[in-house]
Amino acid sequence: MALENPFQDPRRFERRIPECAVVIFGANGDLTKRKLLPALYRLAYERRLSPDFAVVGISRTPMTDEQFRDRMCTSVSKYLEDSPFDKEVWSGFAQGLYYMSGDVAAPETFSTLAARLKTIEEHRHTNGNVLFYLSTQPSHYEPVVKGIGEAGLAAGKGWRRIVIEKPFGHDLESARALSDKLHEVFRESDVYRIDHYLGKETVQNILAFRFGNGIFEPLWNRRYVNSVQITAAESIGVEGRGGYYQEAGALRDMIQNHLLQIMATIAMEPSATFQPDAVRDERAKLLRSIRIMKQAEVLADSVAGQYGPARIGGADLLGFRQEPGVDPCAQTDTYAAVTFFVDNWRWAGVPFYIRTGKRLPKRVTEIAIQFNAAPHAVFGDNGDGTTPNLLILRIQPEEGISLRFLSKRPGAGMNLRPVSMDFNYGSSFGERSPTAYETLLLDAMVGDATLYTRQDMVEASWAVVEPIMQVWDTHKFDFPNYAAGTWGPKAADEMLARRGHSWRKP
Repeated sequence: MALENPFQDPRRFERRIPECAVVIFGANGDLTKRKLLPALYRLAYERRLSPDFAVVGISRTPMTDEQFRDRMCTSVSKYLEDSPFDKEVWSGFAQGLYYMSGDVAAPETFSTLAARLKTIEEHRHTNGNVLFYLSTQPSHYEPVVKGIGEAGLAAGKGWRRIVIEKPFGHDLESARALSDKLHEVFRESDVYRIDHYLGKETVQNILAFRFGNGIFEPLWNRRYVNSVQITAAESIGVEGRGGYYQEAGALRDMIQNHLLQIMATIAMEPSATFQPDAVRDERAKLLRSIRIMKQAEVLADSVAGQYGPARIGGADLLGFRQEPGVDPCAQTDTYAAVTFFVDNWRWAGVPFYIRTGKRLPKRVTEIAIQFNAAPHAVFGDNGDGTTPNLLILRIQPEEGISLRFLSKRPGAGMNLRPVSMDFNYGSSFGERSPTAYETLLLDAMVGDATLYTRQDMVEASWAVVEPIMQVWDTHKFDFPNYAAGTWGPKAADEMLARRGHSWRKP
């Protein structure tokens, strides 16, 4: 069967969202203000939303509908990315915004919500379709799901779906327990675990790049690929979230979900069709193929780091232990680097190096695929044998793809130097790319789960990360071990050097 190009799938062109209501728990939080409402407004601006679309915001803060609309107007105009704020569009969009205050632990909150949704359905003709969005702290997930179930809100004449933000548990056992609670009320097919990295254009384009082009897929295996590096670097620190972050850390916060999902997308086998379950089946298979590390392997192939204070550009930067709300003896990893191996025929023996950290020199997320060197140095000393061929997929901040190869320098003699061919989304298409939340919200409302994480994928990711967590939890690190503004601890460089590799400096 011929492979389908995901960008030729008619579902992904101008899909209109059916009449529905989106219920946002935690509507007064930063995620709603910065991401969710700006994304929904942009969909309205592009006329992707039905005129009868509605949003119901819920949080503890007392507010009227008008106060909620005014507050969201301020937030949307402030946080809208690469888009004009049209007052006329907002005026129409805001008529569908509603608000109610309530405690998610109180049953009356959900009975009130049921009555409110019934009234909105009569006025806005939402046909009983409801998308519940949990933008709350994780401890509220179970009470919200229980309240939805007991109030009979998980079923009706239309569809009912639920979107859940990470983290999906804090280990394998808690992830399974959370899924069990969800499944008491919702079917797995109606549960949408959101990972905003999978909504980014470059991550989606990995599928088109690999499976829509005959020149790359034949090279996508251990015969031609020497190693793969995935980097997610942040230049900022914990930004006032020290109390939360010291309970999570880089391994849990980034590698367990975002970066393992990117690795699965890079390394998965082609699906027979571009259908949600077919694509997710292949990502799940890849995650289950990642080698589970033993204690000795964890000690050799993983590195934990924590940033210390530094002075950069005339400014003094705090170390993690000096951040507000952080234990001065905290063993939290603000940097994590791991070497993974995939035990299947395509990737046997190819190292996948993943690193992430805070207070690194720059903000960048990218994938660098290094190809094997030419088998024979035809040009001898005139060639540049130390520069590998690289395929670099930039996820942020500037989305695009770059291919680095060797070319002859101008002039006499056969002297080679590396050059790059670059593809940039902005300059190539000349149009704005949707934000990750625009893409993922639209997908949830039309029932397309391709870019969402399924229960078996969450459990497979935790199974990979948990042995590392267990070793790190019993090990006392000599933190801090890298200064703010550097590329991480020396041990991370040594980890790659043992296999003859070095980290790429983006």
